[in-house]
Amino acid sequence: MDRRRSLRPPRPNAVQDADATCTFRRDEQDASAADHLKRASPKASDALPLPLYLTNTIFFTLFFSVAYYLLHRWRDKIRNSTPLHVVTLSEIAAIVSLMASFIYLLGFFGIDFVQSFIARSSPDAWDLEDEIDRTLLIDNNRYAAPRSASAVALPSKVVDAEALNTIPLPEEDEEVVKMVVDGSVPSYSLESKLGDPKRAASIRREALQRTTGRSIHGLPFEGFDYESILGQCCEMPVGYVQIPVGIAGPLLLDGFEYTVPMATTEGCLVASTNRGCKAIYASGGATSMLLKDGMTRAPVVRFGSAKRASELKFFLEDPSNFDTLAVVFNRSSRFARLQSIRCSIAGKNLYVRFCCSTGDAMGMNMVSKGVQNVLEFLQHDFSDMEVIGISGNFCADKKPAAVNWIEGRGKSVVCEAVIKDEVVRKVLKTSVASLVELNMLKNLTGSAMAGALGGFNAHSSNIVSAIFLATGQDPAQNVESSHCITMMEPVNNGRDLHISVTMPSIEVGTVGGGTQLASQSACLNLLGVKGASKESPGANSRLLATIVAGSVLAGELSLMSAIAAGQLVRSHMKYNRSSRDVSKLES
Repeated sequence: MDRRRSLRPPRPNAVQDADATCTFRRDEQDASAADHLKRASPKASDALPLPLYLTNTIFFTLFFSVAYYLLHRWRDKIRNSTPLHVVTLSEIAAIVSLMASFIYLLGFFGIDFVQSFIARSSPDAWDLEDEIDRTLLIDNNRYAAPRSASAVALPSKVVDAEALNTIPLPEEDEEVVKMVVDGSVPSYSLESKLGDPKRAASIRREALQRTTGRSIHGLPFEGFDYESILGQCCEMPVGYVQIPVGIAGPLLLDGFEYTVPMATTEGCLVASTNRGCKAIYASGGATSMLLKDGMTRAPVVRFGSAKRASELKFFLEDPSNFDTLAVVFNRSSRFARLQSIRCSIAGKNLYVRFCCSTGDAMGMNMVSKGVQNVLEFLQHDFSDMEVIGISGNFCADKKPAAVNWIEGRGKSVVCEAVIKDEVVRKVLKTSVASLVELNMLKNLTGSAMAGALGGFNAHSSNIVSAIFLATGQDPAQNVESSHCITMMEPVNNGRDLHISVTMPSIEVGTVGGGTQLASQSACLNLLGVKGASKESPGANSRLLATIVAGSVLAGELSLMSAIAAGQLVRSHMKYNRSSRDVSKLES
């Protein structure tokens, strides 16, 4: 029977139990032998009277010595016309020694080489039962993953399941946990070997507690779809983190009402944003405008001279070449459309910033594939071009950068509203004049004094992060997505307040990444932007960007009013401080 069968997902009921038993348990005799081998920590030299290197040296010497002797004897027989089949006792002994040494060397080196070659060419070729067999019968050190010194040095009581207060596992899972702990089965390979992501996470979770000696009892495990993140969102999961989701709104934006989900652990944030939404609603709503929609990627390439780098710069920025480059770029996706190319030189190094539309996806992978296509195309005419990196930080992704602040990245949005004087006084508890003065001294002058880059606002990052977490966006892209300048000025003879937020680089998508997870998908559905737009590709992601900007507008309005009215500290003392006696809580 072919032992290198592919592992199938476990089946229910009795069939599953039978499969699990076949996979993890042999008959009683084999299990007893395996336990004995594990307790003894077998090594290749344990059954030999000499150290391993001396044994190998003896057999190597024996093999080559008897081979030389036999060749020498056969040469003499040929010269003397003696039949080769006529052998003496010494020649018989030499032949036996040659065969014995050859069998030893083949068994020691040959099997190891063949198995390692098969494992390299097909990493999923061996099922878990075969992995166990190899671990027990062959030197563990060749297959075990390296373990940290701290894991090796842990006392035996550290890995005691009862001491860690963990839930008992089925016997077959317990065997796998032990193999993960001792390093014979890599933790990262559990999903592919078991075919059950949840079971793999459960085993990894238990192994983690035993190797570290620390309980993760408070980290939730049940109630999560681990298959949905496989190969897409998170590797080596052991649970999930709970973040409460609150709702603010309704936000009246462009004539439509939106209830905005916000995932946060900061008290007052949702309440404050909700108050801003109330003020905007009472004043007739806010208006948004999408200024630009384009994701960027900027590789860095190097030439032998600055002159050659300049020649590529002129070629890329020549309008007559753009159509050809766009055709090459757009092959990467049916949604990718190249919009512009901007180059910048540093000596003989050229930074090329590609910008393209990406439909309803945030688009980092899409634009990267398009850039790769163009680089391969350019190397036909610029064969001396050396691609140093697909990203040269001129993009710039997940870092505060002036290029994003000036040129934009993702969605560039401006959102505005006129807040009536009555609303400012009754809802926001302050005055128009106070807000205008505070905005000038805090958001503009104060940020300039601090040397802020894209930070001319009160707390746009708060709202952006909360909506990003709730809707499955990349939270690290909060860095550039929170770039915002908040403007306030009196209008209508100073009676009302005009407020606006300009956000040049909101990076969001409604497909891909974390947007397909159940919780995040539900939040997107609440906003009416779940998935890709069938009528107009990219419409959902653009709408989400304007909702983010509208929510930031509400958050800026409310926080600035709280500061102007002296309410900030009182609000946080009331809503952002726990009344629970921490000393009585479980550690």
